[in-house]
Amino acid sequence: MKFPQNRRHKKRFAIFASIFILSFMLVASIFIPIPYFIEMPGSAEDVQQFVRVDGKSNDQTGAYLLTTVGIRQATPATFLLAKKDTFQEVIPERDFLGDNTSEEHELLGELQMSSSENMAKKVALDLAGETYHFSYKGIYVMDVMATSDFRGKLAVGDLVYQVDDLSFETTEEFMDYVASKELGETITLKIERDGEKKTISGKLTKLSEENPVGVGITLTEHTELVSDREITFEVEGIGGPSAGLMFTLEIYESLTGQSLRKGHVIAGTGEIRSDGKVGMIGGIDKKVVAADRAGAEIFFAPDESYSKEVLDKYPDLKNNYQQALAAAKKINTKMEIVPVKTVQDALEYMESLNYKDSE
Repeated sequence: MKFPQNRRHKKRFAIFASIFILSFMLVASIFIPIPYFIEMPGSAEDVQQFVRVDGKSNDQTGAYLLTTVGIRQATPATFLLAKKDTFQEVIPERDFLGDNTSEEHELLGELQMSSSENMAKKVALDLAGETYHFSYKGIYVMDVMATSDFRGKLAVGDLVYQVDDLSFETTEEFMDYVASKELGETITLKIERDGEKKTISGKLTKLSEENPVGVGITLTEHTELVSDREITFEVEGIGGPSAGLMFTLEIYESLTGQSLRKGHVIAGTGEIRSDGKVGMIGGIDKKVVAADRAGAEIFFAPDESYSKEVLDKYPDLKNNYQQALAAAKKINTKMEIVPVKTVQDALEYMESLNYKDSE
């Protein structure tokens, strides 16, 4: 007579076990991370909140918006959802971080942001005709190739300030010097790591067909700028070089006291170079979405061109401006996508825009 009762207990146990397993799987799909990252549209932030010139923020009407790409570690559920979203991209953890830890990846973003801030200051001061002292301190190591002889000798965040006892005024000079050497030739680097200076040596390696000789690192510049005009930044949680163009416009407008944007909300992106050229960045399609959601009327997109050699190899490759146009079409935005090769292009566009407004 006990067997039916035992069968009922077993049945209940099986039901409870199934519920538990299903609940666990549901929780796991939502909360347990997997080795992938998801890039998606981030935010569009008013640069006014980050920049101060002589202790004051720009109080002109309108806004310059820097745009960001949102990043989060994937779970099974978000992985599947991202695969169905045109403006979300799933990236394997190895491809996203490389050989770096999450902490090193964050440090890289901070170093790039610091370089971007100084370049924005320099270009804005140049445009405003202000004097300043700009000094090149060397390069920060961003990553070391697996094939580099300096693998294990250099670390992320190392400051390289001399090569073969030579100092340089620009990164281009550093790269040209290295490129003039022979494959396999030994060079000596003087570096600073955690406040301690070291000297290390290694052989040059082959990078690519276009760059046959190199150290085998990715890098960003370390510069310092001193000016009578006090320009400060208060940026947290945003890294990388892509805010350079919008920083430059904000600083220039504050330095001159002009109202260039005339009440318009203008978003954009692009790395600013020392000569005022605007370099391409990643994730521009997602930044277009972020700007549109924030109500931007205009979006400045880098119109830097690829070399003929690159286009011959990859004929379907699109630059930032072309990618931005395609994204704008997909979301059917009224926001105008404006190509800019230099910061001067952006200024001239705003002058023509202001002329139209006054008609």
